[in-house]
Amino acid sequence: MQTIEQVDSFRLGDRNVRRLGYGAMQLAGPGVFGPPRDRDAALAVLREAIESGVDHIDTSDFYGPHVTNQIIREALHPYRDGLTIVTKVGAVRGDDGSWNPAQDAAALTTAVHDNLRNLALDVLDVVNMRLMGGGSDHGPAEGSVEPQLTALAALRAQGLIRHIGLSNATPTQVEQARDLVDIVCVQNQYNLAHRDDDAMIDALAADGIAYVPFFPLGGFNPIQSQTLSEVAARMDATPMQVALAWLLRRSPNILLIPGTSSVTHLRENLAAAALALPDQEVAALDGIG
Repeated sequence: MQTIEQVDSFRLGDRNVRRLGYGAMQLAGPGVFGPPRDRDAALAVLREAIESGVDHIDTSDFYGPHVTNQIIREALHPYRDGLTIVTKVGAVRGDDGSWNPAQDAAALTTAVHDNLRNLALDVLDVVNMRLMGGGSDHGPAEGSVEPQLTALAALRAQGLIRHIGLSNATPTQVEQARDLVDIVCVQNQYNLAHRDDDAMIDALAADGIAYVPFFPLGGFNPIQSQTLSEVAARMDATPMQVALAWLLRRSPNILLIPGTSSVTHLRENLAAAALALPDQEVAALDGIG
């Protein structure tokens, strides 16, 4: 079994977690909608992740919806001491699988209670406010975050949330959020080819705040890079392993949450923890962005 005991840690809320975690989004069905094709395989991936040393799982009750959290509960409850489960709120799924904003206080309250119920928890470790920006992809877009964070702060005061983070946020929104509440992490798109958040990562690192990149290989639009393929070949590794190793080296506050529904792919992802990139390969990879 692949283990990640050698991976260093970073602070997330009131805990130190290993910087290589697991993202549960792919445990749902195609399009992150409906049940998985193989529920037993999904359960096996989660159990192996924990046995391999993963102590940080990223999820949301709008994955499925409800499916992913219910699988996590079935696989892992009662949860191992020290396991941090990070969820996110801010969206609901349409009957057609669409991702629709759900950002008012009532919707956020419902989402928090849905996460608590489906994960079988009394309190959520970290809740990321997933902002739903502009365009068909709901990418980052400016706008006040005060109403959403006020609602989450009220739920934290009720003891339902320990810590608050942001997802899909602009630098201005991160700054505004930090004036309103303590933010323990920011989860945004970031990878070798999509590096808009370089300055944000460095600023958060200086303040001891975690940064959690999603889509490490581009997500629905995978990175097409001859350089990445060439480095992977020289390192006798996969492009995903190289991309993850580059992110681990990029900054000590980066926490990774690669997702998969396959035990084989899980082991490949976790093997990135032992991949030491030489300086010349890092320089080549830096040129992609």
